[in-house]
Amino acid sequence: MLPLSLGMAWLLLAPLCLWLLVKGSNRERAAAIATLALLEAGTIAMTSIPHPAIPIRPAAARPLPAPPTRTAATPMPASCDERAQVPHAAEVRHGNELLLSWPAAPRECGCAEVALLAGDRKLLIWLRTTPRTGRHESRKGLLTLPVHVKDGTASLTVPLHREERLTPADGRSGRPIPLT
Repeated sequence: MLPLSLGMAWLLLAPLCLWLLVKGSNRERAAAIATLALLEAGTIAMTSIPHPAIPIRPAAARPLPAPPTRTAATPMPASCDERAQVPHAAEVRHGNELLLSWPAAPRECGCAEVALLAGDRKLLIWLRTTPRTGRHESRKGLLTLPVHVKDGTASLTVPLHREERLTPADGRSGRPIPLT
């Protein structure tokens, strides 16, 4: 019942106190500040003190079994670091392909999802490496393309379907990607 009363006090007194802070005299402003401070103190006290109506229960009703122990002979499955990439260089190939490259990570993913948006003479590119393969369905508007790693550089080839020449740019920051 006490939390309900405190909530109703907030709903009724807070707007009145704010109105008094704007339109009231100095004495009314001081009373409004004191009322808001007491309401805030009551709210903090309600959340920090355990309520007697809520019993404290253990998290588990029965003991949990011990996790299985790992031996040194079982290797961890190889995974990759899924993350958003910013291409460091772009190269137009054959007029209808764009080669994007960036420094490869130690555990570079084998595929990447690419989203393209043309506008303002720029081709905005969003690139995210992912452990998915071509067998997974990607979301509409995304291309799932293979990533090639060679000499510490990761790259992928994006097919272009436009005749006009646009400047490639990072979709997150809008900064142009240097052409090589």
